[in-house]
Amino acid sequence: MTLVKRNGSKDNLFPSFFDDFLNRDLFAWGNLNFSDTNTTIPAVNIRETMDNYEVEVAAPGLSKKDFQVELDGNTLTIRSEKNDQKEERRDGLYFRREFSYESFQRTFDLHKDVVDLDKIHAKYENGLLHLIIPKKEEAKQRPARMIQIS
Repeated sequence: MTLVKRNGSKDNLFPSFFDDFLNRDLFAWGNLNFSDTNTTIPAVNIRETMDNYEVEVAAPGLSKKDFQVELDGNTLTIRSEKNDQKEERRDGLYFRREFSYESFQRTFDLHKDVVDLDKIHAKYENGLLHLIIPKKEEAKQRPARMIQIS
């Protein structure tokens, strides 16, 4: 049995069903945060401060060893791979055996004129991978200043 949310009254059920079906964005799969293999890709928050770009990847259930952060030229790649195997045996035979494999990859192009590629660092804490990407001194936004009129 499938439950379908309907808008409108129960007297006008038939048109409402088509309205609900046709109003769905069927072709915007990227908006659903799924990959081509129906695995979830973690959400990424990117924030700019005066001195840095900060990237946060929400990845609960993973550990620090499950991540790989690589800088190749000006391309920053965050990837994760996790294998899990559970098995239960009874009388030497498999009663239940489950395999799990999860992976994702996110890639970002960094502007080498803006960021200091040698000072990027990352840490994983409480389900969040946090990267700090420092800006070069000349790319930092300067605070407003008053200019004297002569």
